[in-house]
Amino acid sequence: MVGVKQKPIRIGMIGYQFMGKAHSHAYRDLPFYFDTPLKPELKVIAGRDEEAVKEAQERFGFEAYETDWRKVIERDDIDVIDIVTPNHTHKEIALAAIKAGKHIIIEKPLALTVEDAKEMYQAAKASGVKHMICHNYRFAPAIQFAKQLIDQGKIGRVFHYRANYLQDFIIDPDFPLVWRLKKEIAGSGALGDIGAHSLDLARFLIGEFTELTSTMETFIKERPLGEMSGGLSAKGSSDQKGEVTVDDAVAIIARFENGALGTFEATRFANGNRNKNKFEINGEKGSIRWDMEDMNNLELYLSDDAPGEQGFHLINCTEEVHPYAGAYWPAGHIIGYEHTFINLVDEFFRAIAEDYQPKPDFEDGVRNQILLDAVEKSAEAKSWVTIEQELE
Repeated sequence: MVGVKQKPIRIGMIGYQFMGKAHSHAYRDLPFYFDTPLKPELKVIAGRDEEAVKEAQERFGFEAYETDWRKVIERDDIDVIDIVTPNHTHKEIALAAIKAGKHIIIEKPLALTVEDAKEMYQAAKASGVKHMICHNYRFAPAIQFAKQLIDQGKIGRVFHYRANYLQDFIIDPDFPLVWRLKKEIAGSGALGDIGAHSLDLARFLIGEFTELTSTMETFIKERPLGEMSGGLSAKGSSDQKGEVTVDDAVAIIARFENGALGTFEATRFANGNRNKNKFEINGEKGSIRWDMEDMNNLELYLSDDAPGEQGFHLINCTEEVHPYAGAYWPAGHIIGYEHTFINLVDEFFRAIAEDYQPKPDFEDGVRNQILLDAVEKSAEAKSWVTIEQELE
Protein backbone atom coordinates (compact mmCIF):
# COMPACT_ATOMS: atom_id res chain seq x y z
CA MET A 1 0.00 0.00 0.00
CA VAL A 2 1.65 3.17 -1.21
CA GLY A 3 2.82 5.37 1.68
CA VAL A 4 1.36 3.06 4.32
CA LYS A 5 3.29 0.41 6.20
CA GLN A 6 1.68 -2.97 5.55
CA LYS A 7 1.26 -5.39 8.39
CA PRO A 8 2.46 -8.93 7.64
CA ILE A 9 0.00 -11.82 7.78
CA ARG A 10 1.66 -15.19 8.14
CA ILE A 11 0.30 -18.18 6.23
CA GLY A 12 0.41 -21.85 7.14
CA MET A 13 -0.92 -24.07 4.35
CA ILE A 14 -2.02 -27.66 4.87
CA GLY A 15 -2.07 -29.52 1.56
CA TYR A 16 -0.11 -28.69 -1.57
CA GLN A 17 -1.60 -30.06 -4.80
CA PHE A 18 -4.06 -28.41 -7.24
CA MET A 19 -5.66 -25.94 -4.81
CA GLY A 20 -2.41 -25.46 -2.92
CA LYS A 21 -0.89 -24.15 -6.13
CA ALA A 22 -3.87 -21.86 -6.80
CA HIS A 23 -3.94 -20.43 -3.27
CA SER A 24 -0.16 -19.97 -3.11
CA HIS A 25 -0.19 -18.07 -6.38
CA ALA A 26 -2.92 -15.79 -5.01
CA TYR A 27 -0.89 -14.94 -1.90
CA ARG A 28 2.20 -14.20 -3.95
CA ASP A 29 0.46 -11.98 -6.50
CA LEU A 30 -2.02 -10.18 -4.23
CA PRO A 31 0.32 -7.30 -3.19
CA PHE A 32 1.27 -6.76 -6.83
CA TYR A 33 -2.30 -5.95 -7.86
CA PHE A 34 -4.08 -4.71 -4.72
CA ASP A 35 -3.29 -2.11 -2.09
CA THR A 36 -3.82 -4.75 0.54
CA PRO A 37 -3.59 -3.75 4.23
CA LEU A 38 -1.96 -7.09 5.02
CA LYS A 39 1.05 -8.47 3.20
CA PRO A 40 1.12 -12.28 3.09
CA GLU A 41 4.21 -14.13 4.27
CA LEU A 42 4.34 -17.79 3.21
CA LYS A 43 5.73 -19.40 6.36
CA VAL A 44 5.12 -23.15 6.20
CA ILE A 45 3.36 -25.77 4.05
CA ALA A 46 2.44 -29.28 5.19
CA GLY A 47 1.85 -32.62 3.51
CA ARG A 48 2.37 -36.31 4.25
CA ASP A 49 4.72 -37.05 1.35
CA GLU A 50 7.99 -35.40 2.40
CA GLU A 51 9.58 -35.39 -1.05
CA ALA A 52 6.47 -33.92 -2.69
CA VAL A 53 5.79 -31.29 -0.02
CA LYS A 54 9.44 -30.20 -0.02
CA GLU A 55 9.20 -29.67 -3.77
CA ALA A 56 5.97 -27.69 -3.27
CA GLN A 57 7.61 -25.59 -0.55
CA GLU A 58 10.39 -24.59 -2.91
CA ARG A 59 8.16 -24.06 -5.95
CA PHE A 60 5.43 -22.10 -4.15
CA GLY A 61 7.84 -19.98 -2.09
CA PHE A 62 7.20 -21.11 1.50
CA GLU A 63 9.95 -20.73 4.05
CA ALA A 64 9.61 -24.24 5.48
CA TYR A 65 7.67 -27.48 5.26
CA GLU A 66 6.22 -30.02 7.70
CA THR A 67 4.91 -33.56 7.32
CA ASP A 68 2.62 -33.22 10.36
CA TRP A 69 -0.11 -30.58 10.00
CA ARG A 70 -0.46 -30.31 13.78
CA LYS A 71 2.99 -28.72 13.98
CA VAL A 72 1.82 -25.96 11.63
CA ILE A 73 -1.14 -25.10 13.84
CA GLU A 74 1.01 -25.16 16.98
CA ARG A 75 3.38 -22.50 15.65
CA ASP A 76 3.13 -19.03 17.19
CA ASP A 77 4.21 -17.32 13.98
CA ILE A 78 1.12 -18.35 11.97
CA ASP A 79 -1.96 -16.13 11.63
CA VAL A 80 -3.91 -17.98 8.93
CA ILE A 81 -4.41 -21.69 8.33
CA ASP A 82 -5.24 -22.48 4.70
CA ILE A 83 -6.81 -25.95 4.33
CA VAL A 84 -6.50 -27.48 0.85
CA THR A 85 -6.56 -31.15 1.83
CA PRO A 86 -9.01 -33.91 0.78
CA ASN A 87 -12.51 -33.34 2.09
CA HIS A 88 -12.57 -35.93 4.90
CA THR A 89 -9.74 -34.14 6.74
CA HIS A 90 -11.36 -30.69 6.82
CA LYS A 91 -13.20 -30.99 10.13
CA GLU A 92 -10.31 -32.16 12.31
CA ILE A 93 -7.87 -29.61 10.92
CA ALA A 94 -10.34 -26.71 11.05
CA LEU A 95 -11.42 -27.39 14.63
CA ALA A 96 -7.77 -27.55 15.73
CA ALA A 97 -7.03 -24.27 13.95
CA ILE A 98 -10.07 -22.59 15.52
CA LYS A 99 -9.00 -23.79 18.98
CA ALA A 100 -5.57 -22.28 18.33
CA GLY A 101 -7.14 -18.93 17.40
CA LYS A 102 -6.07 -18.98 13.75
CA HIS A 103 -8.08 -17.42 10.94
CA ILE A 104 -9.13 -20.03 8.39
CA ILE A 105 -9.61 -20.28 4.66
CA ILE A 106 -10.80 -23.69 3.48
CA GLU A 107 -11.63 -25.44 0.24
CA LYS A 108 -15.14 -26.61 -0.44
CA PRO A 109 -17.08 -28.60 0.54
CA LEU A 110 -16.78 -27.56 4.17
CA ALA A 111 -17.21 -31.11 5.51
CA LEU A 112 -18.59 -34.55 4.66
CA THR A 113 -21.84 -34.19 6.61
CA VAL A 114 -24.26 -31.47 7.67
CA GLU A 115 -23.60 -32.25 11.32
CA ASP A 116 -19.85 -31.81 10.91
CA ALA A 117 -20.31 -28.59 8.93
CA LYS A 118 -22.57 -27.15 11.62
CA GLU A 119 -20.05 -28.04 14.34
CA MET A 120 -17.30 -26.27 12.41
CA TYR A 121 -19.46 -23.19 11.83
CA GLN A 122 -20.56 -22.90 15.45
CA ALA A 123 -16.97 -23.30 16.68
CA ALA A 124 -15.69 -20.63 14.29
CA LYS A 125 -18.55 -18.27 15.13
CA ALA A 126 -17.96 -18.63 18.89
CA SER A 127 -14.20 -18.15 18.59
CA GLY A 128 -14.23 -14.84 16.75
CA VAL A 129 -11.72 -15.97 14.11
CA LYS A 130 -12.39 -14.96 10.51
CA HIS A 131 -13.41 -17.88 8.33
CA MET A 132 -13.91 -18.19 4.60
CA ILE A 133 -14.79 -21.04 2.23
CA CYS A 134 -13.18 -20.93 -1.17
CA HIS A 135 -16.05 -20.64 -3.63
CA ASN A 136 -13.75 -18.69 -5.91
CA TYR A 137 -16.14 -18.39 -8.86
CA ARG A 138 -18.08 -15.75 -6.92
CA PHE A 139 -15.04 -13.52 -7.42
CA ALA A 140 -14.95 -13.40 -11.20
CA PRO A 141 -15.64 -9.73 -12.07
CA ALA A 142 -18.48 -10.80 -14.39
CA ILE A 143 -20.19 -12.69 -11.54
CA GLN A 144 -19.88 -9.74 -9.18
CA PHE A 145 -21.28 -7.48 -11.89
CA ALA A 146 -24.16 -9.88 -12.52
CA LYS A 147 -24.95 -9.73 -8.81
CA GLN A 148 -25.07 -5.92 -8.98
CA LEU A 149 -27.44 -6.00 -11.96
CA ILE A 150 -29.78 -8.46 -10.24
CA ASP A 151 -29.78 -6.52 -6.95
CA GLN A 152 -30.52 -3.31 -8.86
CA GLY A 153 -33.60 -4.96 -10.37
CA LYS A 154 -32.18 -4.73 -13.89
CA ILE A 155 -33.80 -8.01 -14.95
CA GLY A 156 -36.72 -7.73 -12.54
CA ARG A 157 -38.33 -10.69 -10.86
CA VAL A 158 -36.34 -13.87 -11.51
CA PHE A 159 -38.23 -16.82 -12.98
CA HIS A 160 -35.51 -19.32 -13.91
CA TYR A 161 -31.98 -20.25 -12.85
CA ARG A 162 -30.45 -22.77 -15.24
CA ALA A 163 -26.95 -24.13 -14.54
CA ASN A 164 -24.62 -26.73 -16.02
CA TYR A 165 -21.21 -27.74 -14.79
CA LEU A 166 -19.70 -30.14 -17.30
CA GLN A 167 -16.32 -31.87 -17.23
CA ASP A 168 -14.94 -35.00 -18.90
CA PHE A 169 -11.72 -35.84 -17.07
CA ILE A 170 -12.84 -39.26 -15.71
CA ILE A 171 -14.74 -40.49 -18.76
CA ASP A 172 -11.98 -43.03 -19.56
CA PRO A 173 -12.89 -46.26 -17.70
CA ASP A 174 -9.17 -46.75 -17.01
CA PHE A 175 -8.93 -43.45 -15.13
CA PRO A 176 -7.82 -44.61 -11.66
CA LEU A 177 -9.90 -44.89 -8.51
CA VAL A 178 -8.51 -41.74 -6.87
CA TRP A 179 -9.74 -40.14 -3.65
CA ARG A 180 -12.27 -38.03 -5.53
CA LEU A 181 -14.13 -41.25 -6.38
CA LYS A 182 -14.35 -42.57 -2.82
CA LYS A 183 -17.32 -41.49 -0.71
CA GLU A 184 -15.52 -41.89 2.62
CA ILE A 185 -12.94 -39.30 1.49
CA ALA A 186 -14.75 -37.02 -0.99
CA GLY A 187 -18.30 -37.19 0.39
CA SER A 188 -19.80 -37.21 -3.10
CA GLY A 189 -18.65 -37.11 -6.72
CA ALA A 190 -19.71 -34.65 -9.39
CA LEU A 191 -22.26 -33.31 -6.89
CA GLY A 192 -19.79 -32.10 -4.27
CA ASP A 193 -16.83 -31.51 -6.56
CA ILE A 194 -18.42 -29.27 -9.19
CA GLY A 195 -22.17 -29.17 -8.51
CA ALA A 196 -21.39 -27.50 -5.19
CA HIS A 197 -20.07 -24.50 -7.11
CA SER A 198 -23.25 -24.23 -9.17
CA LEU A 199 -25.42 -24.39 -6.06
CA ASP A 200 -23.30 -21.74 -4.32
CA LEU A 201 -23.49 -19.37 -7.29
CA ALA A 202 -27.27 -19.76 -7.37
CA ARG A 203 -27.51 -18.93 -3.66
CA PHE A 204 -25.20 -15.95 -4.11
CA LEU A 205 -27.04 -14.53 -7.11
CA ILE A 206 -30.72 -15.14 -6.38
CA GLY A 207 -31.16 -16.52 -2.86
CA GLU A 208 -31.97 -19.56 -0.77
CA PHE A 209 -33.55 -22.83 -1.88
CA THR A 210 -36.82 -24.15 -0.42
CA GLU A 211 -37.07 -27.64 -1.95
CA LEU A 212 -35.53 -29.86 -4.60
CA THR A 213 -35.69 -33.21 -6.32
CA SER A 214 -32.82 -35.00 -7.99
CA THR A 215 -31.39 -38.08 -9.65
CA MET A 216 -27.81 -39.36 -9.60
CA GLU A 217 -25.89 -41.91 -11.65
CA THR A 218 -22.58 -43.75 -11.47
CA PHE A 219 -21.72 -44.91 -14.99
CA ILE A 220 -18.49 -46.78 -14.25
CA LYS A 221 -18.79 -48.92 -11.13
CA GLU A 222 -15.18 -50.13 -10.82
CA ARG A 223 -11.81 -48.62 -11.68
CA PRO A 224 -8.14 -49.54 -11.33
CA LEU A 225 -6.53 -48.34 -8.12
CA GLY A 226 -4.47 -45.16 -8.37
CA GLU A 227 -3.82 -41.69 -7.06
CA MET A 228 -3.94 -38.05 -8.12
CA SER A 229 -0.76 -36.77 -9.73
CA GLY A 230 -1.42 -33.02 -9.90
CA GLY A 231 -4.27 -30.90 -11.22
CA LEU A 232 -6.96 -33.31 -12.38
CA SER A 233 -4.47 -35.87 -13.65
CA ALA A 234 -3.95 -39.28 -12.09
CA LYS A 235 -1.80 -42.37 -12.37
CA GLY A 236 -2.66 -46.01 -11.85
CA SER A 237 -0.57 -47.90 -9.33
CA SER A 238 -2.13 -51.36 -9.43
CA ASP A 239 -3.75 -53.96 -11.69
CA GLN A 240 -6.41 -54.39 -9.01
CA LYS A 241 -9.76 -52.64 -9.21
CA GLY A 242 -11.95 -51.05 -6.58
CA GLU A 243 -15.54 -49.86 -6.33
CA VAL A 244 -16.52 -46.32 -7.26
CA THR A 245 -18.72 -45.13 -4.38
CA VAL A 246 -19.71 -41.64 -5.56
CA ASP A 247 -21.86 -40.22 -8.34
CA ASP A 248 -20.56 -39.55 -11.82
CA ALA A 249 -23.46 -37.24 -12.68
CA VAL A 250 -26.39 -35.49 -11.02
CA ALA A 251 -29.49 -33.63 -12.22
CA ILE A 252 -31.54 -31.37 -9.94
CA ILE A 253 -34.82 -29.45 -10.11
CA ALA A 254 -35.22 -26.85 -7.35
CA ARG A 255 -37.44 -24.05 -6.08
CA PHE A 256 -36.17 -20.85 -4.46
CA GLU A 257 -37.59 -18.61 -1.75
CA ASN A 258 -38.21 -15.88 -4.33
CA GLY A 259 -40.40 -18.24 -6.38
CA ALA A 260 -37.84 -18.97 -9.09
CA LEU A 261 -37.44 -22.44 -10.56
CA GLY A 262 -33.94 -23.87 -10.87
CA THR A 263 -32.44 -26.68 -12.93
CA PHE A 264 -28.90 -27.97 -12.38
CA GLU A 265 -26.73 -30.55 -14.07
CA ALA A 266 -23.27 -31.61 -12.95
CA THR A 267 -21.28 -34.34 -14.65
CA ARG A 268 -17.72 -35.45 -15.22
CA PHE A 269 -18.85 -37.46 -18.28
CA ALA A 270 -19.56 -34.67 -20.79
CA ASN A 271 -17.03 -35.43 -23.51
CA GLY A 272 -15.35 -32.33 -24.91
CA ASN A 273 -16.13 -30.16 -21.88
CA ARG A 274 -13.07 -29.40 -19.81
CA ASN A 275 -14.63 -26.93 -17.33
CA LYS A 276 -17.98 -25.78 -18.69
CA ASN A 277 -19.35 -23.98 -15.64
CA LYS A 278 -22.22 -21.87 -16.97
CA PHE A 279 -25.64 -20.49 -16.07
CA GLU A 280 -28.54 -18.51 -17.49
CA ILE A 281 -30.93 -16.43 -15.39
CA ASN A 282 -34.29 -15.40 -16.86
CA GLY A 283 -36.24 -12.49 -15.34
CA GLU A 284 -39.30 -10.46 -16.22
CA LYS A 285 -37.21 -7.62 -17.67
CA GLY A 286 -34.27 -9.51 -19.11
CA SER A 287 -31.79 -12.36 -18.89
CA ILE A 288 -28.15 -12.96 -17.95
CA ARG A 289 -25.75 -15.61 -19.24
CA TRP A 290 -22.23 -16.55 -18.09
CA ASP A 291 -19.73 -19.28 -18.92
CA MET A 292 -16.52 -19.88 -16.96
CA GLU A 293 -14.67 -20.88 -20.13
CA ASP A 294 -15.31 -17.30 -21.32
CA MET A 295 -15.18 -15.83 -17.83
CA ASN A 296 -14.55 -12.17 -18.66
CA ASN A 297 -17.77 -11.87 -20.67
CA LEU A 298 -21.32 -11.48 -19.42
CA GLU A 299 -24.30 -11.68 -21.77
CA LEU A 300 -27.21 -9.38 -20.93
CA TYR A 301 -30.64 -9.22 -22.59
CA LEU A 302 -33.02 -6.36 -21.71
CA SER A 303 -36.61 -6.57 -22.89
CA ASP A 304 -37.10 -2.78 -22.89
CA ASP A 305 -34.56 -2.32 -25.68
CA ALA A 306 -36.14 -0.93 -28.84
CA PRO A 307 -37.73 -3.42 -31.27
CA GLY A 308 -35.14 -4.47 -33.79
CA GLU A 309 -32.33 -3.82 -31.29
CA GLN A 310 -33.21 -6.55 -28.83
CA GLY A 311 -30.80 -9.40 -28.29
CA PHE A 312 -28.12 -10.56 -25.91
CA HIS A 313 -25.44 -7.88 -25.49
CA LEU A 314 -21.88 -9.00 -24.79
CA ILE A 315 -20.27 -7.12 -21.87
CA ASN A 316 -16.53 -7.57 -21.50
CA CYS A 317 -16.18 -7.10 -17.72
CA THR A 318 -12.71 -5.58 -17.77
CA GLU A 319 -13.62 -1.92 -17.36
CA GLU A 320 -12.65 -0.09 -14.17
CA VAL A 321 -16.34 0.12 -13.24
CA HIS A 322 -16.52 -3.66 -13.04
CA PRO A 323 -15.76 -5.24 -9.63
CA TYR A 324 -12.07 -6.05 -9.11
CA ALA A 325 -11.21 -5.37 -12.78
CA GLY A 326 -9.57 -2.02 -12.08
CA ALA A 327 -6.84 -3.73 -10.06
CA TYR A 328 -5.47 -5.49 -13.12
CA TRP A 329 -5.03 -4.29 -16.71
CA PRO A 330 -6.56 -1.72 -19.10
CA ALA A 331 -10.03 -2.51 -20.47
CA GLY A 332 -10.12 -5.47 -22.82
CA HIS A 333 -6.97 -7.02 -21.35
CA ILE A 334 -8.58 -10.15 -19.92
CA ILE A 335 -7.81 -11.91 -16.66
CA GLY A 336 -8.01 -15.63 -15.86
CA TYR A 337 -9.01 -18.37 -13.45
CA GLU A 338 -6.16 -17.63 -11.05
CA HIS A 339 -7.38 -14.07 -10.50
CA THR A 340 -10.61 -15.28 -8.89
CA PHE A 341 -8.46 -16.59 -6.03
CA ILE A 342 -6.55 -13.31 -5.77
CA ASN A 343 -9.85 -11.41 -5.50
CA LEU A 344 -11.12 -13.81 -2.83
CA VAL A 345 -7.92 -13.51 -0.77
CA ASP A 346 -8.13 -9.72 -1.00
CA GLU A 347 -11.60 -9.86 0.56
CA PHE A 348 -10.36 -12.25 3.25
CA PHE A 349 -7.44 -10.05 4.27
CA ARG A 350 -9.53 -6.87 4.27
CA ALA A 351 -12.00 -8.58 6.58
CA ILE A 352 -9.20 -9.50 8.97
CA ALA A 353 -7.73 -5.99 8.87
CA GLU A 354 -11.07 -4.19 9.22
CA ASP A 355 -12.66 -6.75 11.59
CA TYR A 356 -15.71 -7.95 9.68
CA GLN A 357 -16.78 -11.43 8.66
CA PRO A 358 -16.15 -12.05 4.93
CA LYS A 359 -18.39 -14.03 2.61
CA PRO A 360 -18.66 -16.81 1.59
CA ASP A 361 -17.94 -18.18 5.06
CA PHE A 362 -18.61 -21.30 7.10
CA GLU A 363 -22.30 -20.38 7.22
CA ASP A 364 -22.35 -20.60 3.43
CA GLY A 365 -20.48 -23.88 3.75
CA VAL A 366 -23.22 -25.25 6.02
CA ARG A 367 -26.00 -24.10 3.70
CA ASN A 368 -24.20 -25.67 0.75
CA GLN A 369 -23.72 -28.90 2.71
CA ILE A 370 -27.45 -28.94 3.50
CA LEU A 371 -28.16 -28.75 -0.23
CA LEU A 372 -25.69 -31.54 -1.05
CA ASP A 373 -27.29 -33.72 1.62
CA ALA A 374 -30.78 -32.95 0.32
CA VAL A 375 -29.76 -33.89 -3.23
CA GLU A 376 -28.50 -37.28 -2.09
CA LYS A 377 -31.60 -37.92 0.04
CA SER A 378 -33.87 -36.96 -2.83
CA ALA A 379 -32.08 -39.20 -5.32
CA GLU A 380 -32.26 -42.13 -2.92
CA ALA A 381 -35.94 -41.60 -2.04
CA LYS A 382 -36.92 -40.50 -5.57
CA SER A 383 -38.95 -37.65 -4.12
CA TRP A 384 -38.94 -33.93 -3.34
CA VAL A 385 -37.01 -32.84 -0.22
CA THR A 386 -37.67 -29.66 1.80
CA ILE A 387 -34.49 -27.68 2.50
CA GLU A 388 -33.57 -27.31 6.15
CA GLN A 389 -32.82 -23.71 7.15
CA GLU A 390 -31.68 -24.31 10.74
CA LEU A 391 -27.95 -23.73 11.28
CA GLU A 392 -27.67 -24.63 14.97
